[in-house]
Amino acid sequence: MVVAAILEHERLQMIKRHNYYELKEMPMTIFWQVPQYFLIGCAEVTFIGQLEFFYERAPDAMRSFCSALSLTTVALGSYLSSLLVTIVSNVTAKNGKPGWIPDNLNYGHIDYFFWLLAALSVLNLGVYVWITKWYTYKRAVGTLR
Repeated sequence: MVVAAILEHERLQMIKRHNYYELKEMPMTIFWQVPQYFLIGCAEVTFIGQLEFFYERAPDAMRSFCSALSLTTVALGSYLSSLLVTIVSNVTAKNGKPGWIPDNLNYGHIDYFFWLLAALSVLNLGVYVWITKWYTYKRAVGTLR
């Protein structure tokens, strides 16, 4: 999200500098987004580890349920994302201002939205680290402990 916010800020600066507000095609190439998608792809790799964790560490009677719950979190995340976009659009578009996420993104500040997502991600990481303090490992069969 930080990379996306920085890229969007640069894009908006280019629009302001050259007055490209109503331009249909940006002179900026799509390849500027490669670092963002590379980082997102790296983050998605952890999904396999998450499924393996649920299968190996969940109680035997709950393995299938935990794996299904893992997939459900992806769906719920999509719904929460849509809700967050709607809330941000409604809250920021007041008094005739276009808001952060208008129909024409050249007039908006979606970079602020990306910074908000980055802050929420840091908050989420903090909650995750706090909750992991309570985790106790399931003993593997055949260990001496």
